Amino acid sequence: MLDLIADHFDWLSNPTAWVALLTLVVLEIVLGIDNLIFISILTNKLPPEQRAKARVLGIGAALVMRLVLLATISYIVKLTTPLFTLFDEPYSWRDIILITGGLFLVWKATREIHHTVDPETDKSEMIGRTVQLSLGAAIFQILLLDLVFSIDSIITAVGMTDEIAIMYIAVITAVVVMLLAVNPLSAFIEKNPTIVMLALGFLLMIGMTLIADGMGFHVPKGYIYTAMGFSALVEVLNMLARRRKSKVRSGGGH
Repeated sequence: MLDLIADHFDWLSNPTAWVALLTLVVLEIVLGIDNLIFISILTNKLPPEQRAKARVLGIGAALVMRLVLLATISYIVKLTTPLFTLFDEPYSWRDIILITGGLFLVWKATREIHHTVDPETDKSEMIGRTVQLSLGAAIFQILLLDLVFSIDSIITAVGMTDEIAIMYIAVITAVVVMLLAVNPLSAFIEKNPTIVMLALGFLLMIGMTLIADGMGFHVPKGYIYTAMGFSALVEVLNMLARRRKSKVRSGGGH
């Protein structure tokens, strides 16, 4: 038994494997940002006393899902095998899952943007139903997106290294970082309403990227995260400008 475990850690003396581990940890954390933004926006619609529980359950489910997928890694690799061809483009189970997840994200983000821009219209369309999201509905939607992001995460891990132990360490580290970051991120989004619209815009972009990737049009992740980073920087400058104007006005009032 100990020999079997030791076989999975032969890479510890290999510097190249450590570089692969560090790179994969960073990649998994970056890939987790998409999931984190979605969980933060969704759980902020829950009653305050249920938010922390939903976040822990959602991220815990993401960890379990990724570990289960790693345990069935030989099957996951087969998800990239083409099932059929449409307009000379082969489609696999991975493509179908990415397209489905992308469409769900686009629908969800569009609906949330509509509610944010015109909340009164949204309420009038929901007569007889609770306006606030239920815990069960939130967990279900988080699980749905967890599946999409988890498959993308594991396939990325498979492409980076052959060492199963490195994959496990990288995935667990990324999920722990998500768990530590989700509450501060959710609080920040809740306190800054304009950040909600920016985050929803990110979800729209991520959804369209998933759809494009599933249809064979690969968009480099670097472009996506650079655009997100630039947009976030502009919004931070806007927030600083608004705070400065607010201080000037309050000072002038005296």
